[in-house]
Amino acid sequence: MKIMVVGGGGREHAIIRKLAENPEVEKIYALPGNGGIASDAQCVPIAATDIEGVVRFAFESAIDFAVVAPDDPLAMGCVDRLHAIGIPCFGPEARAAEIEASKVFSKNLMKKYGIPTAKYETFSDPEAATAYALSGSFPVVVKADGLALGKGVLICADADAARDAIKTIMLDKHFGESGNRVVIEEFLEGPEVSVLAFTDGKTVKPMVSSMDHKRVGDHDTGLNTGGMGTIAPNPYYTPAVAERCMQEIFLPTIAAMNAEGRTFRGCLYFGLMITKDGPKVIEYNCRFGDPETQVVLPLLRSDLLTIMRACEYGTLDQTEVEFSDGAACCVILASGGYPEKYEKGREIRLGGAENASNVRVFHSGTSLKDGVLRTSGGRVLGVTATAPTLGDAIHEAYAAARKVSFQDMYMRSDIGQRAMRALNEQ
Repeated sequence: MKIMVVGGGGREHAIIRKLAENPEVEKIYALPGNGGIASDAQCVPIAATDIEGVVRFAFESAIDFAVVAPDDPLAMGCVDRLHAIGIPCFGPEARAAEIEASKVFSKNLMKKYGIPTAKYETFSDPEAATAYALSGSFPVVVKADGLALGKGVLICADADAARDAIKTIMLDKHFGESGNRVVIEEFLEGPEVSVLAFTDGKTVKPMVSSMDHKRVGDHDTGLNTGGMGTIAPNPYYTPAVAERCMQEIFLPTIAAMNAEGRTFRGCLYFGLMITKDGPKVIEYNCRFGDPETQVVLPLLRSDLLTIMRACEYGTLDQTEVEFSDGAACCVILASGGYPEKYEKGREIRLGGAENASNVRVFHSGTSLKDGVLRTSGGRVLGVTATAPTLGDAIHEAYAAARKVSFQDMYMRSDIGQRAMRALNEQ
């Protein structure tokens, strides 16, 4: 089989590595891929958002199966276009991808179908938004309606912060057209859990839970990022919580999307908060999370391509989805200055970080020119280790990460520590 994976980050690298385990796979193309993905797939210099280019390449290359991984091409209808020329895909069509592409849509969906989430209001007028934000208690959460690279959510501790957030999103257009509307919602308290789930629009099979670390600084300080590291499984996601989520959130969400004529097939990401009143949805994503994928897929025992094809063909109920009993930790190595201004083009020395059989280095922002690997983004590498226990996984991920070097390299030093404290309290 010839497989095409649309995207070029650490998530896509993890997907490609897992797909390559299937003996039916003869060739994998990555559009556009990156410097590290080039070792595992043939990179094609077509941007993920160049839908015409992606579709043309797929047709001319007689692709047998496509995986559309990032949010932008999903929202732009890449899967719809590929389906139209007869190419089976893993990923939702555009009408289903709106569950992530519009926070206003997703919040209204939850309200309509009784899916637990934070209380909220939506606004297209900055003055009305500001008045509402200042009328309640703090902290308050301000979210850009559209896609914003995982950074369009601002937690405001006081009135000044709320004013600044609304100005940044709606007036300064820091996130472009995504900020034409905002959602203002109550601040929920409790541990966060990420759950990715395979679905064919009927059956839901959750993957192992994970815990993301969004803030750039240790102890969850500083600006929000795309994610500075993850661990799996998440100790707060107990069997009892998992059952509540299935009955109160996962299955009702799939049913709601079907009722709206927006059947969702692919990977649906549930960002959850385990509050004192039970689990509630913080956000949905219409695809694999990044860097959650980098800890979830290394723990997957079952064949990924088989599962993805089952999601496309409606046979997920007959398909095995099993994960190992171990744990995984991913530490993101970032460019100094991320998520704000940072330099590119720094030479990367991997230092044998991937020599151990239980360690994988996933490339997020790298380029390869004349045989030299260089930085090309804010998040550069994700170093993942799997082990029988979470403590061992964390220790081995950091040991491998310290072997890597490039100028101004930065990583958090506390990935997984909150999870370890939770385990020690159980």
